[in-house]
Amino acid sequence: MPGRLLPFVVVLLISFYALFSPASGVPFLPPGVDKLGHFALFAALAWTGRRAGIPVVGLALGLLGYAVGSEILQAVLPLNRDGDVWDGLTDLSGAGIGMWLARRDGR
Repeated sequence: MPGRLLPFVVVLLISFYALFSPASGVPFLPPGVDKLGHFALFAALAWTGRRAGIPVVGLALGLLGYAVGSEILQAVLPLNRDGDVWDGLTDLSGAGIGMWLARRDGR
């Protein structure tokens, strides 16, 4: 299991950078493209989490909390970023698709 946990940890670290870097440290993206990033990031977290053997319910609840919490933190921390309900919903959509893909892989 430790070897299968590494991809999840790597994606999680990437997500910390993407979600909590100050606005000046995040490259400018055209409108709407950031939603693709949110979707892909949470799909990757869900898929790699399931491949690592994290139980479905725990992973789903963790990703729900992470999606909501990250948007709240973006709104309140001095990062010059905004929390966005649509980003949170996009995160959850990506997590759902990632879980579905992992299930199709037999995880």
